[in-house]
Amino acid sequence: MAKNIFHFIGCNLSSKIVVKKAIKGSQLLTYLAQMPNCNLVMGACGTFNYWGCEISQLGFQIELIPPQHVKPFLTGNKNDYNDAYAILIASQQAHIRSVPVKTLEQQDSQTIHKMRELAIGQRTALSNQIRGLLLEYGIAITKGIENVRKEVAALLGEERVLTASFKQVLSQLYKLLQVLDESIETYNQQIKEQVKNNEICVNLQSIPGIGPIVASSYFNEMGNGSGYTKGRDVSASLGLVPKQRSTGGKSVLLGVSKRGNRYLRCLLIQGATSVVSRAKYKTDQLSLWINRLVQTRGHGNYSIKIGISSKINRFLSPNCESD
Repeated sequence: MAKNIFHFIGCNLSSKIVVKKAIKGSQLLTYLAQMPNCNLVMGACGTFNYWGCEISQLGFQIELIPPQHVKPFLTGNKNDYNDAYAILIASQQAHIRSVPVKTLEQQDSQTIHKMRELAIGQRTALSNQIRGLLLEYGIAITKGIENVRKEVAALLGEERVLTASFKQVLSQLYKLLQVLDESIETYNQQIKEQVKNNEICVNLQSIPGIGPIVASSYFNEMGNGSGYTKGRDVSASLGLVPKQRSTGGKSVLLGVSKRGNRYLRCLLIQGATSVVSRAKYKTDQLSLWINRLVQTRGHGNYSIKIGISSKINRFLSPNCESD
């Protein structure tokens, strides 16, 4: 799959190549419409959601293989045809799982999350830039976006602290900061409105530490959970289980693998942090378990937050079997 040219390989049941063709993107659907229905495998890369939806409407059974699972089956020099054949061979392996095509609802929600993440990154960069510029004038501002807002607004209101030229620049930066704040708030409101109409997201919010943003991001990544057999598989796909270096019958477990969606993993850990901070005021089973961990490992221990995030994941996917 590419922007303009797709390379297509067709094989029989013996994996012998019977069709080998380069097709323009504008001709792909017409070409496939003339073929008998069969299993069609694609790499899960850019634009695969769009083409997966379009091709499935022609009656084909779509299977999407993550690129990291295709690489080991590539033989010879790297070219588009060899890549296509490697995708086909990878799809025949029983231990390699395919990924589902995202629905339009998931794509729309994912777009909002991406733009929200971009705006937050831009706001952080702008905040650090403002703090750095002010430091050159001998004004140190404590870390934190709230401190930047408060201190800059105060400085702009004073007359003799800064020069008129620098105040003009600082005023423009402050206006840009406000624009980014408004953009982030707009994205937050859009996510909340989408979550209200999604039954899965509404159910997810009944779990401690899960709000509209976490529920929405989780739904975008996992869908209805039908692709997982148990909750631990969900945690493994998000990198919340230990990395293994086991050999010779000896199990060696290291830190968490940190695989999968970094953005969602970050949100889950933030949710777990909020649960830890409030557990000391509660007496339910989960809170008591957290309090025991805090007493033995400390309140700020990163492994506690990872453990809670992993434990929460076991109850997130409604279609998973019991762990």
